[in-house]
Amino acid sequence: MTKLTVYNIKGQESGTIDLPESFGKDVNKAVIHQAVVMYQANQRQGNADTKIRSEVSGGNKKPFRQKGTGRARQGSSRSPLMRHGGVVFGPHPRDFSYTLPQKVRTAALRESLHEKFKTNALVCVDKMTVATSKTKDFLAILGNLKLSTGKVLALFDDCGDDVARSSRNVARLKTVRVSDVNALDVLKNNKVLATKSAMEKLLKRLQ
Repeated sequence: MTKLTVYNIKGQESGTIDLPESFGKDVNKAVIHQAVVMYQANQRQGNADTKIRSEVSGGNKKPFRQKGTGRARQGSSRSPLMRHGGVVFGPHPRDFSYTLPQKVRTAALRESLHEKFKTNALVCVDKMTVATSKTKDFLAILGNLKLSTGKVLALFDDCGDDVARSSRNVARLKTVRVSDVNALDVLKNNKVLATKSAMEKLLKRLQ
């Protein structure tokens, strides 16, 4: 059984937590790729737009006479061949979003956590408490857990308001609820920090 070491806020080992058996095998990067592409596609605005010949300004008047000018014949100033004319096959507003099956998204989240575990970037703390609501106290805890640098994804579902207040000014820390976290959130951050209760809820979600 693969186990994850649990630390206290002083950085000392306080126990272990069981991980799924798949964490002892190779990472399935294919399913991670599928999920990341979907999450990134769902974030696209898709609001690029160009005007076709019926939308650009100008009338249907023939820009110049048919013969005698030495130029190619033209029938409308709004033709795509004319300057300031319409655009042919240009982009128009569209929805890029799509969904993957729930099992695929769950597998991607599991494998992304698996990747963090393989690189020692998955950190579990027994409970998160701060002496005061000051940012320096929270930064001291991150230092004890060897999380002084890089972006950190925090899963603090069971923590109080004092932890929220002390951590909200840390720009490189992103707090997400266990029910909302996905594979893209995990991969966009260098480290994942979770309390023991939050990790247990997350592992239950992965079943």
